[in-house]
Amino acid sequence: MSGFKSLFKQTFIYGLATVLPRMLSFILVPLYTDPSVLSIEEYGRVSFIFAYFVLFNVVLAYGMETAFFRFFNKEENQEKVTSTSAISLIISSFALLGIAFLFRHQISNLINIELKYLNLVFVILLLDALVIIPFAWLRATAKPMRYAVIKIFNVAINLGLNVFLLLYLKDLAQGNSLFESIYKPDFEISYIFISNVIASGLTLLLLIPFYTKIRFTFDTVLWKKMMRYAMPVLVAGIAYSVNETFDRILLEYLLPPDVADEKIGMYSACYKLALFMTLFATAFRLGIEPYFFSHSKADNPQKNYAKILEYFVAFGSVILLSVVVFADVLKPFIIRSEAYYEAMWIVPFILLANFCLGIYHNLSVWYKITDRTKFGAYISIFGAVVTLVLNYVLIPVIGFKGSAIATLSAYTLMMLLSFYFGKKYYPIPYNLKKISLYLVVSILFSFVFFYNYRENYIIGIAMLIVFLGLVILLEKKELKQLLKQN
Repeated sequence: MSGFKSLFKQTFIYGLATVLPRMLSFILVPLYTDPSVLSIEEYGRVSFIFAYFVLFNVVLAYGMETAFFRFFNKEENQEKVTSTSAISLIISSFALLGIAFLFRHQISNLINIELKYLNLVFVILLLDALVIIPFAWLRATAKPMRYAVIKIFNVAINLGLNVFLLLYLKDLAQGNSLFESIYKPDFEISYIFISNVIASGLTLLLLIPFYTKIRFTFDTVLWKKMMRYAMPVLVAGIAYSVNETFDRILLEYLLPPDVADEKIGMYSACYKLALFMTLFATAFRLGIEPYFFSHSKADNPQKNYAKILEYFVAFGSVILLSVVVFADVLKPFIIRSEAYYEAMWIVPFILLANFCLGIYHNLSVWYKITDRTKFGAYISIFGAVVTLVLNYVLIPVIGFKGSAIATLSAYTLMMLLSFYFGKKYYPIPYNLKKISLYLVVSILFSFVFFYNYRENYIIGIAMLIVFLGLVILLEKKELKQLLKQN
Protein backbone atom coordinates (compact mmCIF):
# COMPACT_ATOMS: atom_id res chain seq x y z
CA MET A 1 0.00 0.00 0.00
CA SER A 2 2.85 2.39 0.83
CA GLY A 3 4.28 1.73 -2.65
CA PHE A 4 1.01 2.78 -4.29
CA LYS A 5 0.83 5.80 -1.99
CA SER A 6 4.30 6.86 -3.07
CA LEU A 7 3.41 6.25 -6.72
CA PHE A 8 0.27 8.36 -6.43
CA LYS A 9 2.16 11.17 -4.68
CA GLN A 10 4.89 11.26 -7.32
CA THR A 11 2.33 11.06 -10.15
CA PHE A 12 0.40 13.98 -8.65
CA ILE A 13 3.53 16.13 -8.26
CA TYR A 14 4.83 15.36 -11.75
CA GLY A 15 1.33 15.93 -13.13
CA LEU A 16 1.12 19.33 -11.46
CA ALA A 17 4.54 20.28 -12.82
CA THR A 18 3.52 19.15 -16.31
CA VAL A 19 0.10 20.80 -16.35
CA LEU A 20 1.26 24.18 -15.00
CA PRO A 21 3.40 25.12 -18.04
CA ARG A 22 0.36 24.35 -20.21
CA MET A 23 -1.71 26.54 -17.90
CA LEU A 24 0.76 29.41 -18.42
CA SER A 25 -0.21 29.79 -22.08
CA PHE A 26 -3.87 29.76 -21.01
CA ILE A 27 -3.41 32.28 -18.18
CA LEU A 28 -1.60 34.66 -20.52
CA VAL A 29 -4.40 34.67 -23.13
CA PRO A 30 -6.41 37.46 -21.38
CA LEU A 31 -3.22 39.56 -21.28
CA TYR A 32 -2.22 38.92 -24.89
CA THR A 33 -5.75 39.46 -26.24
CA ASP A 34 -6.17 42.78 -24.43
CA PRO A 35 -6.19 45.39 -27.26
CA SER A 36 -4.19 47.79 -25.10
CA VAL A 37 -1.37 45.22 -24.88
CA LEU A 38 -1.24 43.47 -28.26
CA SER A 39 -3.13 43.91 -31.49
CA ILE A 40 -4.81 40.85 -32.96
CA GLU A 41 -2.10 40.72 -35.64
CA GLU A 42 0.65 40.83 -32.99
CA TYR A 43 -0.97 37.99 -31.07
CA GLY A 44 -1.18 36.03 -34.32
CA ARG A 45 2.54 36.63 -34.90
CA VAL A 46 3.39 35.41 -31.37
CA SER A 47 1.24 32.29 -31.87
CA PHE A 48 2.90 31.60 -35.21
CA ILE A 49 6.40 31.81 -33.72
CA PHE A 50 5.46 29.62 -30.73
CA ALA A 51 4.16 26.99 -33.18
CA TYR A 52 7.74 26.62 -34.45
CA PHE A 53 8.97 26.26 -30.85
CA VAL A 54 7.23 22.89 -30.52
CA LEU A 55 8.91 21.54 -33.66
CA PHE A 56 12.36 22.96 -32.84
CA ASN A 57 12.25 21.62 -29.28
CA VAL A 58 11.49 18.13 -30.57
CA VAL A 59 14.40 18.29 -33.04
CA LEU A 60 16.87 19.57 -30.44
CA ALA A 61 15.84 16.86 -27.95
CA TYR A 62 15.88 14.14 -30.69
CA GLY A 63 14.40 11.52 -28.34
CA MET A 64 17.39 11.60 -25.97
CA GLU A 65 15.21 12.19 -22.89
CA THR A 66 13.25 8.99 -23.57
CA ALA A 67 16.48 7.11 -24.35
CA PHE A 68 17.94 8.37 -21.07
CA PHE A 69 15.02 6.91 -19.07
CA ARG A 70 15.24 3.59 -20.92
CA PHE A 71 18.99 3.10 -20.47
CA PHE A 72 19.17 4.62 -16.98
CA ASN A 73 16.95 1.77 -15.76
CA LYS A 74 18.59 -0.82 -18.03
CA GLU A 75 22.35 -0.23 -17.69
CA GLU A 76 24.33 -1.00 -14.55
CA ASN A 77 26.46 2.13 -14.85
CA GLN A 78 23.81 4.83 -14.49
CA GLU A 79 26.41 7.58 -14.16
CA LYS A 80 27.77 6.74 -17.61
CA VAL A 81 24.25 6.93 -19.08
CA THR A 82 23.73 10.33 -17.43
CA SER A 83 27.03 11.84 -18.59
CA THR A 84 26.80 10.39 -22.12
CA SER A 85 23.29 11.74 -22.71
CA ALA A 86 24.14 15.12 -21.14
CA ILE A 87 27.29 15.53 -23.27
CA SER A 88 25.37 14.47 -26.38
CA LEU A 89 22.75 17.16 -25.86
CA ILE A 90 25.31 19.83 -24.94
CA ILE A 91 27.36 19.24 -28.09
CA SER A 92 24.36 18.86 -30.44
CA SER A 93 22.58 21.93 -29.04
CA PHE A 94 25.57 24.24 -29.38
CA ALA A 95 26.46 22.79 -32.78
CA LEU A 96 22.95 22.97 -34.27
CA LEU A 97 22.18 26.40 -32.91
CA GLY A 98 25.67 27.64 -33.82
CA ILE A 99 25.02 26.62 -37.43
CA ALA A 100 21.52 28.12 -37.24
CA PHE A 101 22.99 31.40 -35.99
CA LEU A 102 25.47 31.51 -38.89
CA PHE A 103 22.60 31.05 -41.35
CA ARG A 104 20.08 33.10 -39.37
CA HIS A 105 19.32 35.46 -42.25
CA GLN A 106 18.48 32.59 -44.59
CA ILE A 107 16.43 30.81 -41.88
CA SER A 108 14.58 34.06 -41.13
CA ASN A 109 13.55 34.38 -44.77
CA LEU A 110 12.70 30.67 -45.07
CA ILE A 111 10.35 30.42 -42.06
CA ASN A 112 9.15 34.03 -42.13
CA ILE A 113 10.23 34.99 -38.60
CA GLU A 114 11.79 38.41 -38.17
CA LEU A 115 15.49 38.28 -37.25
CA LYS A 116 15.00 40.26 -34.01
CA TYR A 117 12.65 37.53 -32.75
CA LEU A 118 14.61 34.64 -34.23
CA ASN A 119 17.74 35.54 -32.24
CA LEU A 120 15.72 35.36 -29.02
CA VAL A 121 14.16 32.07 -30.15
CA PHE A 122 17.66 30.57 -30.60
CA VAL A 123 18.66 31.57 -27.05
CA ILE A 124 15.48 30.09 -25.54
CA LEU A 125 15.91 26.85 -27.48
CA LEU A 126 19.51 26.49 -26.29
CA LEU A 127 18.62 27.14 -22.64
CA ASP A 128 15.68 24.72 -22.78
CA ALA A 129 17.79 22.00 -24.42
CA LEU A 130 20.40 22.23 -21.67
CA VAL A 131 17.85 21.42 -18.93
CA ILE A 132 16.37 18.32 -20.62
CA ILE A 133 18.72 15.78 -19.01
CA PRO A 134 18.91 17.54 -15.60
CA PHE A 135 15.09 17.43 -15.37
CA ALA A 136 15.07 13.81 -16.58
CA TRP A 137 17.68 12.94 -13.97
CA LEU A 138 15.54 14.45 -11.20
CA ARG A 139 12.65 12.24 -12.29
CA ALA A 140 14.81 9.13 -12.68
CA THR A 141 16.30 9.57 -9.19
CA ALA A 142 12.88 10.16 -7.59
CA LYS A 143 13.23 13.83 -6.68
CA PRO A 144 9.68 14.96 -7.55
CA MET A 145 9.50 17.94 -5.19
CA ARG A 146 12.67 19.56 -6.53
CA TYR A 147 11.50 18.87 -10.08
CA ALA A 148 8.11 20.46 -9.41
CA VAL A 149 9.47 23.47 -7.52
CA ILE A 150 11.86 24.37 -10.37
CA LYS A 151 9.14 23.89 -12.99
CA ILE A 152 6.71 26.05 -11.01
CA PHE A 153 9.46 28.66 -10.49
CA ASN A 154 9.93 28.83 -14.27
CA VAL A 155 6.20 29.39 -14.80
CA ALA A 156 6.03 32.04 -12.05
CA ILE A 157 9.01 34.02 -13.42
CA ASN A 158 7.68 33.86 -16.97
CA LEU A 159 4.20 34.95 -15.92
CA GLY A 160 5.48 37.72 -13.63
CA LEU A 161 7.80 39.16 -16.27
CA ASN A 162 5.07 39.10 -18.93
CA VAL A 163 2.72 41.01 -16.65
CA PHE A 164 5.40 43.50 -15.56
CA LEU A 165 6.86 44.19 -19.01
CA LEU A 166 3.56 44.36 -20.88
CA LEU A 167 1.32 46.03 -18.31
CA TYR A 168 3.39 48.14 -15.90
CA LEU A 169 6.75 49.03 -17.45
CA LYS A 170 5.39 51.75 -19.74
CA ASP A 171 3.78 53.65 -16.84
CA LEU A 172 6.80 53.15 -14.56
CA ALA A 173 9.09 54.54 -17.27
CA GLN A 174 7.39 57.95 -17.03
CA GLY A 175 9.86 60.04 -15.04
CA ASN A 176 11.92 57.10 -13.74
CA SER A 177 15.35 56.86 -15.36
CA LEU A 178 15.88 53.21 -14.45
CA PHE A 179 12.65 51.96 -15.99
CA GLU A 180 12.95 54.46 -18.83
CA SER A 181 16.23 52.83 -19.86
CA ILE A 182 14.49 49.41 -20.02
CA TYR A 183 11.31 50.49 -21.79
CA LYS A 184 11.09 50.57 -25.57
CA PRO A 185 7.92 51.52 -27.45
CA ASP A 186 6.40 48.94 -29.82
CA PHE A 187 8.56 46.25 -28.24
CA GLU A 188 5.78 44.04 -26.85
CA ILE A 189 6.50 40.88 -28.85
CA SER A 190 10.19 41.07 -27.94
CA TYR A 191 9.24 41.48 -24.25
CA ILE A 192 7.31 38.19 -24.44
CA PHE A 193 10.39 36.33 -25.70
CA ILE A 194 12.71 38.18 -23.31
CA SER A 195 10.49 36.93 -20.45
CA ASN A 196 11.04 33.40 -21.76
CA VAL A 197 14.81 33.93 -22.02
CA ILE A 198 15.09 35.14 -18.40
CA ALA A 199 12.83 32.35 -17.05
CA SER A 200 14.76 29.67 -18.97
CA GLY A 201 18.11 31.17 -17.94
CA LEU A 202 17.20 31.19 -14.24
CA THR A 203 15.91 27.64 -14.53
CA LEU A 204 19.23 26.48 -15.99
CA LEU A 205 21.03 28.32 -13.18
CA LEU A 206 19.05 26.32 -10.60
CA LEU A 207 20.05 23.10 -12.37
CA ILE A 208 23.78 23.92 -12.62
CA PRO A 209 24.51 21.64 -9.58
CA PHE A 210 23.61 18.70 -11.83
CA TYR A 211 26.46 19.58 -14.21
CA THR A 212 28.93 20.04 -11.34
CA LYS A 213 28.15 16.59 -9.92
CA ILE A 214 28.39 14.38 -13.03
CA ARG A 215 31.62 13.03 -14.46
CA PHE A 216 31.97 14.12 -18.05
CA THR A 217 32.72 10.73 -19.59
CA PHE A 218 31.37 9.82 -23.02
CA ASP A 219 30.73 6.19 -24.00
CA THR A 220 30.54 6.00 -27.80
CA VAL A 221 29.15 2.43 -27.87
CA LEU A 222 26.43 3.35 -25.37
CA TRP A 223 25.65 6.56 -27.27
CA LYS A 224 25.11 4.64 -30.52
CA LYS A 225 22.67 2.30 -28.78
CA MET A 226 20.85 5.26 -27.26
CA MET A 227 20.65 7.00 -30.64
CA ARG A 228 19.18 3.88 -32.29
CA TYR A 229 16.53 3.87 -29.57
CA ALA A 230 15.95 7.64 -29.81
CA MET A 231 15.49 7.99 -33.58
CA PRO A 232 11.96 6.47 -33.76
CA VAL A 233 11.03 8.70 -30.79
CA LEU A 234 12.26 11.71 -32.78
CA VAL A 235 10.15 10.70 -35.79
CA ALA A 236 7.07 10.26 -33.59
CA GLY A 237 7.81 13.59 -31.87
CA ILE A 238 8.01 15.46 -35.18
CA ALA A 239 4.72 13.86 -36.26
CA TYR A 240 3.16 14.90 -32.93
CA SER A 241 4.37 18.49 -33.33
CA VAL A 242 2.86 18.61 -36.82
CA ASN A 243 -0.50 17.47 -35.44
CA GLU A 244 -0.28 19.84 -32.49
CA THR A 245 0.78 23.18 -33.98
CA PHE A 246 1.47 23.03 -37.71
CA ASP A 247 -1.97 24.42 -38.52
CA ARG A 248 -0.77 27.90 -37.42
CA ILE A 249 2.27 27.61 -39.68
CA LEU A 250 0.16 26.51 -42.64
CA LEU A 251 -2.33 29.32 -42.04
CA GLU A 252 0.59 31.75 -42.35
CA TYR A 253 1.64 30.31 -45.70
CA LEU A 254 -1.74 29.52 -47.25
CA LEU A 255 -3.76 32.63 -46.33
CA PRO A 256 -3.28 36.02 -48.02
CA PRO A 257 -0.37 37.84 -46.30
CA ASP A 258 -2.51 40.88 -45.36
CA VAL A 259 -4.89 38.78 -43.22
CA ALA A 260 -2.75 35.78 -42.15
CA ASP A 261 -1.60 37.09 -38.75
CA GLU A 262 -5.08 38.37 -37.92
CA LYS A 263 -6.69 34.99 -38.67
CA ILE A 264 -3.97 33.11 -36.77
CA GLY A 265 -4.62 35.39 -33.78
CA MET A 266 -8.37 34.64 -33.87
CA TYR A 267 -7.80 30.92 -34.33
CA SER A 268 -5.16 30.64 -31.58
CA ALA A 269 -7.21 32.57 -29.02
CA CYS A 270 -10.40 30.54 -29.52
CA TYR A 271 -8.33 27.33 -29.66
CA LYS A 272 -7.41 28.00 -26.01
CA LEU A 273 -10.98 27.25 -24.93
CA ALA A 274 -10.18 23.60 -25.66
CA LEU A 275 -7.59 23.67 -22.86
CA PHE A 276 -10.25 22.51 -20.40
CA MET A 277 -10.36 19.23 -22.31
CA THR A 278 -6.58 19.13 -22.81
CA LEU A 279 -5.87 19.55 -19.09
CA PHE A 280 -8.40 16.85 -18.19
CA ALA A 281 -6.90 14.41 -20.72
CA THR A 282 -3.31 15.22 -19.66
CA ALA A 283 -4.00 14.88 -15.93
CA PHE A 284 -5.91 11.63 -16.52
CA ARG A 285 -3.09 10.19 -18.66
CA LEU A 286 -0.37 11.13 -16.16
CA GLY A 287 -2.33 9.54 -13.35
CA ILE A 288 -3.33 6.37 -15.15
CA GLU A 289 -0.22 5.46 -17.20
CA PRO A 290 1.69 4.09 -14.16
CA TYR A 291 -1.38 1.96 -13.39
CA PHE A 292 -1.34 0.50 -16.92
CA PHE A 293 2.21 -0.79 -16.45
CA SER A 294 2.00 -1.78 -12.78
CA HIS A 295 -1.11 -3.92 -13.44
CA SER A 296 -0.08 -5.38 -16.80
CA LYS A 297 0.85 -8.73 -15.19
CA ALA A 298 -2.20 -8.95 -12.95
CA ASP A 299 -5.01 -11.42 -13.61
CA ASN A 300 -7.16 -10.14 -16.46
CA PRO A 301 -5.92 -6.51 -16.51
CA GLN A 302 -7.91 -5.94 -19.71
CA LYS A 303 -11.12 -5.76 -17.68
CA ASN A 304 -9.78 -2.82 -15.65
CA TYR A 305 -8.37 -1.12 -18.77
CA ALA A 306 -11.82 -1.29 -20.34
CA LYS A 307 -13.43 0.30 -17.28
CA ILE A 308 -10.83 3.09 -17.23
CA LEU A 309 -11.67 4.08 -20.83
CA GLU A 310 -15.36 4.01 -20.00
CA TYR A 311 -14.83 6.44 -17.10
CA PHE A 312 -12.63 8.67 -19.27
CA VAL A 313 -15.27 8.87 -22.01
CA ALA A 314 -18.04 9.55 -19.47
CA PHE A 315 -16.15 12.43 -17.81
CA GLY A 316 -14.80 13.73 -21.11
CA SER A 317 -18.28 13.78 -22.64
CA VAL A 318 -19.56 15.88 -19.73
CA ILE A 319 -16.64 18.31 -20.15
CA LEU A 320 -17.23 18.51 -23.92
CA LEU A 321 -20.91 19.39 -23.57
CA SER A 322 -20.36 21.72 -20.57
CA VAL A 323 -17.67 23.80 -22.29
CA VAL A 324 -19.70 24.00 -25.52
CA VAL A 325 -22.83 25.14 -23.65
CA PHE A 326 -20.98 27.77 -21.60
CA ALA A 327 -18.34 28.76 -24.20
CA ASP A 328 -19.91 32.19 -24.71
CA VAL A 329 -20.02 32.74 -20.94
CA LEU A 330 -16.35 31.80 -20.59
CA LYS A 331 -14.97 33.67 -23.59
CA PRO A 332 -15.01 37.27 -22.17
CA PHE A 333 -12.92 36.11 -19.18
CA ILE A 334 -10.32 34.43 -21.40
CA ILE A 335 -10.39 36.43 -24.65
CA ARG A 336 -10.49 40.14 -23.88
CA SER A 337 -11.46 41.51 -27.28
CA GLU A 338 -14.51 40.85 -29.43
CA ALA A 339 -12.26 41.06 -32.50
CA TYR A 340 -11.26 37.42 -31.86
CA TYR A 341 -14.80 36.02 -31.61
CA GLU A 342 -15.10 35.36 -35.33
CA ALA A 343 -13.18 32.12 -34.72
CA MET A 344 -15.58 30.81 -32.04
CA TRP A 345 -16.93 28.52 -34.78
CA ILE A 346 -13.94 26.21 -34.24
CA VAL A 347 -14.54 25.56 -30.51
CA PRO A 348 -16.65 22.35 -30.74
CA PHE A 349 -14.29 20.92 -33.37
CA ILE A 350 -11.14 21.59 -31.33
CA LEU A 351 -12.73 20.35 -28.09
CA LEU A 352 -13.83 17.14 -29.77
CA ALA A 353 -10.41 16.77 -31.44
CA ASN A 354 -8.65 16.94 -28.06
CA PHE A 355 -11.21 14.52 -26.63
CA CYS A 356 -10.39 12.04 -29.42
CA LEU A 357 -6.69 12.53 -28.70
CA GLY A 358 -7.33 11.71 -25.04
CA ILE A 359 -9.20 8.55 -26.05
CA TYR A 360 -6.31 7.65 -28.36
CA HIS A 361 -3.84 7.93 -25.45
CA ASN A 362 -6.06 5.64 -23.37
CA LEU A 363 -6.34 3.14 -26.23
CA SER A 364 -2.55 3.23 -26.71
CA VAL A 365 -2.11 0.94 -23.69
CA TRP A 366 -2.05 -2.06 -26.07
CA TYR A 367 1.15 -1.10 -27.91
CA LYS A 368 2.90 0.08 -24.74
CA ILE A 369 2.15 -3.13 -22.85
CA THR A 370 3.11 -5.38 -25.78
CA ASP A 371 6.29 -3.40 -26.68
CA ARG A 372 4.92 -2.54 -30.12
CA THR A 373 5.70 1.15 -29.73
CA LYS A 374 6.56 1.43 -33.42
CA PHE A 375 2.78 1.41 -34.03
CA GLY A 376 2.57 4.63 -32.02
CA ALA A 377 5.05 6.22 -34.44
CA TYR A 378 3.19 4.85 -37.49
CA ILE A 379 -0.16 6.16 -36.25
CA SER A 380 1.32 9.59 -35.38
CA ILE A 381 2.91 9.84 -38.84
CA PHE A 382 -0.41 8.93 -40.46
CA GLY A 383 -2.12 11.65 -38.38
CA ALA A 384 0.55 14.17 -39.45
CA VAL A 385 -0.03 13.33 -43.12
CA VAL A 386 -3.80 13.80 -42.68
CA THR A 387 -3.17 17.14 -40.91
CA LEU A 388 -0.90 18.43 -43.68
CA VAL A 389 -3.07 17.28 -46.59
CA LEU A 390 -6.38 18.54 -45.20
CA ASN A 391 -4.92 21.86 -44.12
CA TYR A 392 -3.38 22.32 -47.54
CA VAL A 393 -6.68 21.52 -49.27
CA LEU A 394 -9.11 23.30 -46.91
CA ILE A 395 -7.34 26.49 -45.73
CA PRO A 396 -7.45 28.24 -49.15
CA VAL A 397 -11.18 27.45 -49.34
CA ILE A 398 -12.53 28.00 -45.79
CA GLY A 399 -9.60 29.46 -43.85
CA PHE A 400 -9.11 28.52 -40.19
CA LYS A 401 -12.29 26.42 -40.27
CA GLY A 402 -10.29 24.04 -42.47
CA SER A 403 -7.59 23.79 -39.79
CA ALA A 404 -10.17 22.86 -37.15
CA ILE A 405 -11.68 20.19 -39.42
CA ALA A 406 -8.19 18.85 -40.22
CA THR A 407 -7.27 18.61 -36.52
CA LEU A 408 -10.47 16.73 -35.69
CA SER A 409 -10.06 14.40 -38.69
CA ALA A 410 -6.44 13.55 -37.80
CA TYR A 411 -7.13 12.74 -34.13
CA THR A 412 -10.33 10.82 -34.94
CA LEU A 413 -8.51 8.62 -37.45
CA MET A 414 -5.61 8.08 -35.03
CA MET A 415 -8.11 7.00 -32.37
CA LEU A 416 -9.85 4.56 -34.75
CA LEU A 417 -6.55 3.11 -36.01
CA SER A 418 -5.35 2.50 -32.45
CA PHE A 419 -8.63 0.77 -31.61
CA TYR A 420 -8.42 -1.41 -34.74
CA PHE A 421 -4.85 -2.60 -34.16
CA GLY A 422 -5.42 -2.95 -30.41
CA LYS A 423 -8.32 -5.33 -31.08
CA LYS A 424 -5.93 -7.42 -33.18
CA TYR A 425 -2.83 -7.51 -30.94
CA TYR A 426 -4.19 -7.02 -27.39
CA PRO A 427 -7.98 -7.41 -27.22
CA ILE A 428 -9.64 -5.40 -24.44
CA PRO A 429 -13.36 -5.91 -23.72
CA TYR A 430 -14.46 -2.30 -24.05
CA ASN A 431 -18.15 -1.66 -23.43
CA LEU A 432 -18.65 -0.25 -26.92
CA LYS A 433 -22.39 0.22 -26.53
CA LYS A 434 -22.04 2.45 -23.48
CA ILE A 435 -18.98 4.31 -24.80
CA SER A 436 -20.65 4.88 -28.18
CA LEU A 437 -23.82 6.11 -26.46
CA TYR A 438 -21.87 8.69 -24.41
CA LEU A 439 -19.96 9.86 -27.48
CA VAL A 440 -22.93 10.05 -29.84
CA VAL A 441 -25.24 11.85 -27.41
CA SER A 442 -22.63 14.35 -26.15
CA ILE A 443 -21.38 15.13 -29.68
CA LEU A 444 -24.91 15.41 -31.09
CA PHE A 445 -26.05 17.69 -28.24
CA SER A 446 -22.86 19.81 -28.50
CA PHE A 447 -23.05 20.43 -32.24
CA VAL A 448 -26.82 20.89 -32.37
CA PHE A 449 -26.71 23.40 -29.51
CA PHE A 450 -23.67 25.37 -30.68
CA TYR A 451 -24.64 25.76 -34.32
CA ASN A 452 -28.42 26.10 -33.86
CA TYR A 453 -29.26 27.31 -30.32
CA ARG A 454 -26.08 29.06 -29.21
CA GLU A 455 -26.53 31.28 -26.13
CA ASN A 456 -30.03 29.84 -25.57
CA TYR A 457 -29.08 28.59 -22.10
CA ILE A 458 -32.47 27.08 -21.33
CA ILE A 459 -31.95 24.56 -24.15
CA GLY A 460 -28.23 24.18 -23.38
CA ILE A 461 -28.67 23.53 -19.66
CA ALA A 462 -31.58 21.18 -20.41
CA MET A 463 -29.32 19.17 -22.73
CA LEU A 464 -26.61 19.09 -20.08
CA ILE A 465 -29.06 17.90 -17.38
CA VAL A 466 -30.41 15.18 -19.68
CA PHE A 467 -26.89 13.97 -20.46
CA LEU A 468 -25.80 14.05 -16.80
CA GLY A 469 -28.92 12.07 -15.95
CA LEU A 470 -27.99 9.50 -18.58
CA VAL A 471 -24.45 9.12 -17.16
CA ILE A 472 -25.71 8.82 -13.57
CA LEU A 473 -28.33 6.27 -14.61
CA LEU A 474 -25.80 4.08 -16.41
CA GLU A 475 -23.06 4.45 -13.80
CA LYS A 476 -25.23 4.33 -10.65
CA LYS A 477 -23.88 0.92 -9.62
CA GLU A 478 -20.27 2.13 -9.69
CA LEU A 479 -21.22 5.42 -8.02
CA LYS A 480 -22.89 3.54 -5.15
CA GLN A 481 -19.77 1.43 -4.67
CA LEU A 482 -17.57 4.55 -4.57
CA LEU A 483 -19.87 6.21 -2.02
CA LYS A 484 -19.82 3.08 0.15
CA GLN A 485 -16.01 3.03 0.08
CA ASN A 486 -15.89 6.61 1.30
